[in-house]
Amino acid sequence: MVFLNASKHVIDCSEFGNESCPENPWPAGMQGAMYISLSGIIIITVFGNMAIIISITYFRQLHSPTNFLILSMAITDFLLGFFIMPYSMVRSVERCWHFGMTFCKIHYSFDLMLCLVSIFHLCSIAVDRFYAICHPLHYSHKITVPRIMQLIIVCWSVPSSFAFGLGFSEAYASGIDIYEILVACSSSCPIIFNKLWGTVLFSFGFFIPASVITGIYIKIFAVSKKHLRVMKSSGNKNSNQLSKSTDRKAAKTLSIVIGVYFFCWFPCLITILIDPFLDFSTPAVLFDGLNWLGYFNSSCNPSIYGFFYPWFRKALRYILSGKIFQQHFSTANLFPGNK
Repeated sequence: MVFLNASKHVIDCSEFGNESCPENPWPAGMQGAMYISLSGIIIITVFGNMAIIISITYFRQLHSPTNFLILSMAITDFLLGFFIMPYSMVRSVERCWHFGMTFCKIHYSFDLMLCLVSIFHLCSIAVDRFYAICHPLHYSHKITVPRIMQLIIVCWSVPSSFAFGLGFSEAYASGIDIYEILVACSSSCPIIFNKLWGTVLFSFGFFIPASVITGIYIKIFAVSKKHLRVMKSSGNKNSNQLSKSTDRKAAKTLSIVIGVYFFCWFPCLITILIDPFLDFSTPAVLFDGLNWLGYFNSSCNPSIYGFFYPWFRKALRYILSGKIFQQHFSTANLFPGNK
């Protein structure tokens, strides 16, 4: 998402010169360092999530409901890194938007959409793990691949409708006088939120989903502890108990994914909420930094999967070694018990 400082002082567009851009405050050396650093984040995001996409898509043994949710979330992060971050990088370093106001709305709408798609997926993953651990006997009947596909469609369609409807209607800027001046100057991508839509975005894009997810995971870990006590008292180590142990590990891993998401996006979204009530006094550079902290979440997910999921590390070795190009390799028994 793109933000800027929108204080109420009058802006004279002539001060930006022929290109309608203010003088860049960063020295050349700092600009170069910023381009290198942000390019590194983009590369990690794109190739890390591409590895997840190829792994789950190629290996049929990894075609499970949970992994399809992870696949869809990786696609979200990949699109953010490939289509959104490069333009945001130029904006951050150059301190100017060079791509026109129409593309600014498209860029913002996709940015907002992908952020909301991620939180929808996290809610879906939490529900998936809830049934797997708390209602294991009903899991295979309730959480099927067709049902997961329907859920993924909802995770994409609802945020898309909201983001593009809000982005192109400009309802988010209603009542903000400085917005029209910024559009006229065209020196930046002036996406700012008024009090109403800032509150709506924070509530339905973060607070409510975060509360639901937190409640679900508290229940999951309570049930997991109960299962663990039963296993210790019985001394039995059959396949059913092993399955429960695997589910608990998956729940722990996905809870870390959710925790990282909250850590990365909460500062940005809470600033969106309070900035209109502070008369849009938040410095543009702070908004930009918090925005990139949110982007960084998409870079972290592949590392989390690689650290906690043996199937991902194994698949990555097969991909890098070129073994996936061997005939019938995708159907070989390579990931026993790692769906």
